[in-house]
Amino acid sequence: MAKYLDKNLFEQKLVCTDARGPILEGLDKEGVEVITIGQFKSPFDWKQHKKVQKIIEDYQPNIIHGAVFEGVTMAAINGWIKKVPVIIIEETSFPVNRTWKGNLLMKLFSKLADIVVGVSTAVTEEYLKGKLNLSDKKVVLINNGVALPRLVLREELQEAKEKWGINENDFVIGSTGRMLNDSNKRYSDLIKAFAEFSKGKENVKLLLVGDGPEREGYQRLVKKLGISDKVIFVGYQSDVSLFYGMMDVFALVSAHESFGLVLAEAMLNKLPVIATRVGGMKYIVEDQETGYLIEPKNTEEIKSKLEVLYADADLRNKMGSRGRSKALREYTEENYVQKIQALYIDLIKQKEINQ
Repeated sequence: MAKYLDKNLFEQKLVCTDARGPILEGLDKEGVEVITIGQFKSPFDWKQHKKVQKIIEDYQPNIIHGAVFEGVTMAAINGWIKKVPVIIIEETSFPVNRTWKGNLLMKLFSKLADIVVGVSTAVTEEYLKGKLNLSDKKVVLINNGVALPRLVLREELQEAKEKWGINENDFVIGSTGRMLNDSNKRYSDLIKAFAEFSKGKENVKLLLVGDGPEREGYQRLVKKLGISDKVIFVGYQSDVSLFYGMMDVFALVSAHESFGLVLAEAMLNKLPVIATRVGGMKYIVEDQETGYLIEPKNTEEIKSKLEVLYADADLRNKMGSRGRSKALREYTEENYVQKIQALYIDLIKQKEINQ
């Protein structure tokens, strides 16, 4: 939004609970003021809401747009109290574990908003319209977007491969993401499937990009399965383009995902993908066209699809090219912002707000 929203039409301020690191630096570079107010003790922490209301009074925005649960709470409650002309809330997750109270609050906040944005077809159809019973008029689908990959030089890629022990003829399966909770991300399934797939193959590697509390457990599993020489843990990496460049196949075998941003990133890098048929992923991946959709927790199916892609370089290239074309059409951050901007303009016209 900071990069692509038309600065001649819109001025942005970001109100959040906390801000740090490269995202804050990027916002500052784009001239977007960031106002931090601290964490909420509950959705109805009135002390925190009063801070937001003071910001609204001083700034007098035409549009308030809240994303993630804290942001939705801030936007819906305080936008309504302070009579902000346009209130938009955005559901960025596929909340399979949200409590009934959380769902009830989301439905209440949706009533206070003009529009509820869902970041994937799964979020709009299965959660917002399905579980919360919101109307078609209330809900709009705007697919999440990711940055285009940077150009990685051949020399740079070769140097990185040497650093991480990847040979030129190695077949590399990769995955990226936070290693927070195996009941969701299911890296254990990918590791077990890879262990079976790699038997009798000397030129295969599993490249795992990401970090978190589950990492040590995954490393113990790798050691137990006797594949330590074939699995590479590189930890958190801010520059993922370099690592996508080392991969031949990308796999994401989560138990649930709202969207699967890393799938779009992998597709933009022309990688065929293997993904579980859950949440937003089943809408992103075109089965047998841009990759394969499999059932969650099915290690045998993961292995079989790896075997197919390992044996057929032409198929990998075709799937990768189709995936990139689809991602460029539907899943870039610029495409996301264009649709958000069009929504803003439409709502401003409906409310007859002077720009």
